[in-house]
Amino acid sequence: MKKTFILKTEYMTLGQFLKEVDVISSGGMAKWFLQEHTVFVDGEPENRRGRKLYADMMIEIPDVGTFFMETNASDAK
Repeated sequence: MKKTFILKTEYMTLGQFLKEVDVISSGGMAKWFLQEHTVFVDGEPENRRGRKLYADMMIEIPDVGTFFMETNASDAK
């Protein structure tokens, strides 16, 4: 399922993103999750929980969904 994710800041880390979309329940689980599951950022496999995610990036988590990072247009100045 393809979904849009609205960034409230300039960027967020992959670990924060996984928690925000309810894939993991705490930030401490990010390292384990990324070791056990393949996550793609812009089509490339990514295993760094600190990877910065910006607007216009695509994150694919198999069996969970595909997310498109966007900023809230009203917040952009």
